[in-house]
Amino acid sequence: MQINVLEYFESGPLRQCRGKVAIRDECQCFNFAEVERFSKNCATLIIQRNSTLNQPVAVFLPKSASAIIANLGILYTGNCYSNLDIKSPPQRLKRMLQNLGDGLIITNAKYLETLLSIEINPGRILLIEEALTVEVRYDNAVLMRRIAHVIDTNPVYIIYTSGSTGDPKGVVISHRSIIDYIDWARTTYCVTQDDIIGNQAPLFFDNSTLDVYLCLSCGCTLTLIPEELFAYPIKLMDFVSQYQINFIFWVPSIMTSVANFQILDVVKPPLKKILFAGEVMPTRTLNYWRRAYPLAVFSNLYGPTEITVDCTYYIVDREFDDGEKLPIGYACRNTNILILDDNNRAVKGDEIGELCVRGSSLALGYWNNLEKTATAFVQNPLNPNYPETIYRTGDMVYQNRQGEIMFLGRKDFQIKHLGYRIELAEIEHAVFPVIGVRNACVVYNQDKKEITLFYEATLDLSPGYIRQILLKSLPKYMLPTAFHRLESLPVTANGKTDRQQLIAKLA
Repeated sequence: MQINVLEYFESGPLRQCRGKVAIRDECQCFNFAEVERFSKNCATLIIQRNSTLNQPVAVFLPKSASAIIANLGILYTGNCYSNLDIKSPPQRLKRMLQNLGDGLIITNAKYLETLLSIEINPGRILLIEEALTVEVRYDNAVLMRRIAHVIDTNPVYIIYTSGSTGDPKGVVISHRSIIDYIDWARTTYCVTQDDIIGNQAPLFFDNSTLDVYLCLSCGCTLTLIPEELFAYPIKLMDFVSQYQINFIFWVPSIMTSVANFQILDVVKPPLKKILFAGEVMPTRTLNYWRRAYPLAVFSNLYGPTEITVDCTYYIVDREFDDGEKLPIGYACRNTNILILDDNNRAVKGDEIGELCVRGSSLALGYWNNLEKTATAFVQNPLNPNYPETIYRTGDMVYQNRQGEIMFLGRKDFQIKHLGYRIELAEIEHAVFPVIGVRNACVVYNQDKKEITLFYEATLDLSPGYIRQILLKSLPKYMLPTAFHRLESLPVTANGKTDRQQLIAKLA
């Protein structure tokens, strides 16, 4: 029975394909043997500086092969890693590091000054350049003894949730949860050494977990796509084509950008597996991609960070009109989905309720924050017989006639307007098929009691025209009353539409 994620690496690629390209970024390319050498070098340097076990080590590096080597090096010491966003505002960065404690921080020479500027003790800092040399000599027996102390409920990583107005929350994910998730993904998507993964997600975003651990477990080549390319769809797809990438797991905003400019009509990389998650996929976008890749596997995945990336999935198996909603599907293996009403009872039939999750996929909680952990990870109200934790997602869903789970929106994106309960996501879904609209986001102006539509458009569309089209699918009380056309909608570091930035525009 596997209990440590490093067993994927040790028993798979290191035995079967040591000389194969493992990780490539815009500056470096390492085969699996080199990944082993440099990550164990890194582990040796960490142990020389700090001999603790089961504690966090921060990684302050850009998305790169070096950052993944740092992550593996930390795991080889029996500790866990936390990848931090190099673009974090200084005060937020400082709060995250304070939350992690006084352990080591791995960075490079370029970002050393940033850490020193927020008064980090230089003695806590380890430069990754020291590990990327042949001079360091690691003792494999020592490292194997270290990881022998690791059990499957030990943490692998801590990911800080983004967009919080208060203190960041560090979600703690265990070995057991990742093993459960990756074993499911390997089987479900028939992943082999022939897959070349094109990574979009930053390493401080949980979607990257699938990319990294499929590479380490199956011997896939992981290509880290430069972040700046996602702002230029034609350059992005040229890159995907150049490196013969055939497997992607991206947020829908990126795929929508490609579809809006009809890039696949000009550049068509050899994609075979196309996965997406993180936000609602506009069906019009999906249909464009499906026309370009009629034989590819398309899959819609759903899940918050607190349940180890994804807890439901839907492999697209039928045609959808542009105005239809896409299911988020069914529970992943060894995960159970509960849909609860406001009285903590299971809903019946197609009733709407909050999606809650139980199973091995659940995070251990929030690092150094037992109080917030206790409010999100709670006793299963349907089980009075023994302690059993569920995670309340705050997402509203229902089941359709096929038994597929349908996502409605965030509980906190549900508004009361003119006496009606309205899901803002439902309005967005109606806007996407409007001809000329490339992207859209709906927010609520609480002060003015206005449903506000922000949108990108290729045509000069009047608010009256958009309202007229929306009346075909929405009642009058759900129609936007304020319209703002933007050159492009703002996005977060994860590539999702930045709702908070749009809400700030209403002030």
